[in-house]
Amino acid sequence: MADATPLSPLYSTDVAIIGGGPVGLFAVFECGMLKMRCHVIDTLEMIGGQCAALYPEKPIYDIPGYPRVMAQDLVDRLAEQAAPFDPIYHLGQQVTSLQHQAEGQEHGKHWRLTTSKGTVIEATAVIIAAGCGAFGPNRPPLEGIEGYEGSSVHYLVQRRESFRGQRIVIAGGGDSAVDWANSLAELAEKISVVHRRAKFRAAPESVSQLERLVADGKVELVIPYQLAGLEGDGRQLSGVIVADLEGHKKTLPADSLLPFFGLSMNLGPIADWGLALDHHHITVNPATAETSAAGIFAIGDIAHYPGKLKLILTGFSEAALAAHAIRPLVFPGEALHWEYSTTKGVPEEASTH
Repeated sequence: MADATPLSPLYSTDVAIIGGGPVGLFAVFECGMLKMRCHVIDTLEMIGGQCAALYPEKPIYDIPGYPRVMAQDLVDRLAEQAAPFDPIYHLGQQVTSLQHQAEGQEHGKHWRLTTSKGTVIEATAVIIAAGCGAFGPNRPPLEGIEGYEGSSVHYLVQRRESFRGQRIVIAGGGDSAVDWANSLAELAEKISVVHRRAKFRAAPESVSQLERLVADGKVELVIPYQLAGLEGDGRQLSGVIVADLEGHKKTLPADSLLPFFGLSMNLGPIADWGLALDHHHITVNPATAETSAAGIFAIGDIAHYPGKLKLILTGFSEAALAAHAIRPLVFPGEALHWEYSTTKGVPEEASTH
């Protein structure tokens, strides 16, 4: 993987990709197969997006060809797949400005991106693969929780093994809460799942697995309850206080609390770029993934159109659509004689364009 050098703050490329998650990485491959060069910008210090930052050891089950793949392993394979096309990664920086430059039409670089570190990238087209935008956990409003964060209150699981033998309280009723209860059950001394109602908003098979663990005594459901307080020395938990709908409280012994109440999403500077939006998502043409601004495309979770499914595999498809729509912008008037990858392989000259 090529790294950007701080000695050269001005770059020129075919496609600038905002977001280095799985969908952004696959867009590098799709563009590369069409002989287009890419620069990738991401606010995180590593590629992989949420998969790498929030749940690297979480298994994913709906990637074609992988009955089960860990999130970080998927990122590693996608980076390997993109590597022959020599993408340049600008990590730990946010795109703060995206400007159309009419004077750039002569040499085909219609867009100028500036990052929070002063990096300037001129590109023919832009792909926004920013997931849900800037994200952070929704923190439960519990007194003193800040002191426990990072030591015994965790909003993500980076290493399953660090929870071995612990008494764990998991709060929430979505996929993350259910999936991690299932995953950590084989390691933990005890798992208690706190939720305000009996119905979970998770994949049916995952809920069925959770119910089997409950029946086997490996997981305790604490329902209908919600978080009410913390017990401990200010850094290390000893218990989590929960309350039912009538306000009756009890304490669950705990070494760790995992609150999974979703992410707070913020489009950040993207909201000021004049693109058509729909409830904090970017509206695109589903046939091309192009936004309301010609030459700017959006793929993955941040893109919206009727019938949109928020799945990684959907984003992969959108990456291919965007790449093929961008090619005529990069190579105007040049006919595309398309061949399947099984026929053409990876172009040997990909890194020389």
